[in-house]
Amino acid sequence: MGSSTTTILVLVLLLLGLVQLAVSGHDYKQALSKSILFFEAQRSGHLPPNQRVSWRSHSGLYDGKSSGVDLVGGYYDAGDNVKFGLPMAFTVTTMCWSIIEYGGQLQSNGELGHAMDAVKWGTDYFIKAHPEPNVLYGEVGDGKSDHYCWQRPEEMTTDRRAYKIDRNNPGSDLAGETAAAMAAASIVFRRSDPSYSAELLRHAHQLFEFADKYRGKYDSSITVAQKFYRSVSGYNDELLWAAAWLYQATNDKYYLDYLGKNGDSMGGTSWSISEFGWDVKYAGVQTLVAKVLMQGKAKEHKAVFERYQEKAEQYMCSLLGKSTKNIKKTPGGLIFRQSWNNMQFVTSASFLAAVYSDYLSSSKRDLRCSQGNVSPSKLLDFSKSQVDYILGDNPRATSYMVGYGNNYPRQVHHRGSSIVSFNVDQKFVTCRGGYATWYSRKGNDPNVLTGALVGGPDAYDNFADQRDNYEQTEPATYNNAPFLGVLARLISGPTDFNQQLPGVSPSPSPVIIKPAPVPKKKPTTPPAASSSSPITISQKMTSSWKDEGKVYYRYSTRLTNRSTKTLKNLKISITKLYGPIWGVTKTGNSYGFPSWMESLPAGKSMEFVYIHSASPANVLVSSYSLE
Repeated sequence: MGSSTTTILVLVLLLLGLVQLAVSGHDYKQALSKSILFFEAQRSGHLPPNQRVSWRSHSGLYDGKSSGVDLVGGYYDAGDNVKFGLPMAFTVTTMCWSIIEYGGQLQSNGELGHAMDAVKWGTDYFIKAHPEPNVLYGEVGDGKSDHYCWQRPEEMTTDRRAYKIDRNNPGSDLAGETAAAMAAASIVFRRSDPSYSAELLRHAHQLFEFADKYRGKYDSSITVAQKFYRSVSGYNDELLWAAAWLYQATNDKYYLDYLGKNGDSMGGTSWSISEFGWDVKYAGVQTLVAKVLMQGKAKEHKAVFERYQEKAEQYMCSLLGKSTKNIKKTPGGLIFRQSWNNMQFVTSASFLAAVYSDYLSSSKRDLRCSQGNVSPSKLLDFSKSQVDYILGDNPRATSYMVGYGNNYPRQVHHRGSSIVSFNVDQKFVTCRGGYATWYSRKGNDPNVLTGALVGGPDAYDNFADQRDNYEQTEPATYNNAPFLGVLARLISGPTDFNQQLPGVSPSPSPVIIKPAPVPKKKPTTPPAASSSSPITISQKMTSSWKDEGKVYYRYSTRLTNRSTKTLKNLKISITKLYGPIWGVTKTGNSYGFPSWMESLPAGKSMEFVYIHSASPANVLVSSYSLE
């Protein structure tokens, strides 16, 4: 056989192999599972018994203590050990949106529970970070000192100071995004845990009011965030974003009117944006408002909402190359926005395109572009092309999801994954020693950061798998959050989805907590609240850890007013308490409502926490009044 014949035969075989690869496609279900698993690697706080990422351990167990507030929990944003509130809240919001749109697909693939756990890990933290209506803690740790060290989160020695916004130091973008996260999460938990859903919605209402009433950029108040998560777009987009999610969660016309009356002045109808991410929310707002319009719920704001939709469709058309100003792409077809963590814009755009494709299909209409109408399926095709590129269909045949495929990044810019597990070797890694020993080594990471989406290739599809190449090899939670939604969508293939369009979706049923019967004779000084009392107390241990040979426990105590009247003049007796307590005010030998509360309405609960190295304290209601 001649050399030319051999060459032709080899090419034919290669082509057949490529065809077979194209036919077989990617395992979206496996990618979905791994994408959700990544969030467990990013957990801060006391890890639960069902933690699946076994190379991680407890960390940040004293966060907030110096400020007198419990800020244990939440997520590290990327490859560092700082908890940044703005990207964390956006992560939770987009994760919730993924569940809201494609919860059925997540459930059928066995991942809905894991996804909801990931959301709750964030919202539990936000509840603690919002101890008063006009106070929100937006950062724990300092990026400058943290980036000076290369240490595992389990033993970090860096500054864990907590930073907050309040009425004198506002942060409308931070409070608005957190309100959006809480509102979206209230939808996620509405059926499975209605009381928790109601609690989330209460925080969302308060945070939105705080954001709207006391306006200002959060990085002007939390200045240490400026070099890491600067709010370039300002706060108008977050206010509209929060209003959109609160309307989705409540069907309250107040938020519909807010979107209608402020759409023009706040940029919702005028900004034509080529990105969607933790800083710029306009494309997300415009997509949600377009959904409301297609549902026929715009009412007197129809004209304004049509302008929102016009901008939403300009964004979608630019993704497809059908606009007057199209989004740039690499030669291999990946959309490209910036060299530093470009992946965040790829996954968010893919998710928006998939969602909008389904909205259009359900309303039986096409996408209207300046270069002609486009069928909804083209948007889903775009999403698939981006996902397939990420998973390996690219010029380098590299998967940019760690642990997926055979060729994926092995030297991820991530402190936890690049240092031997704390559970394997507890020898202390010093601040600078971590750089010398672990950061600079050329070997693969000792711990596989399964499911992490790294920053990705440059504008020419080039990628260098090197730990010090943080622009390309650092992962982030907000890369993964929208990705799980589009993966869940793609598992089902090119079928249409019924998104309750254009019909009006039903209003959510209010959460009603039925009060227990009130005793005929109300004692003025009752004993401990029992099951027949109008006030009930429940305690549970939420975490434990070991420090210098001693085991410490964190207890959560919930007091519920089950009467039909407002609870006032509360006095609580707490004995056998040997540690700090948060969420109540001490007066003499008794405890009462926290400083920001004067009463507890009927059917509502309050919560306080304490830490000590003993069994639960004795908590009794010593006196109260019902009015």
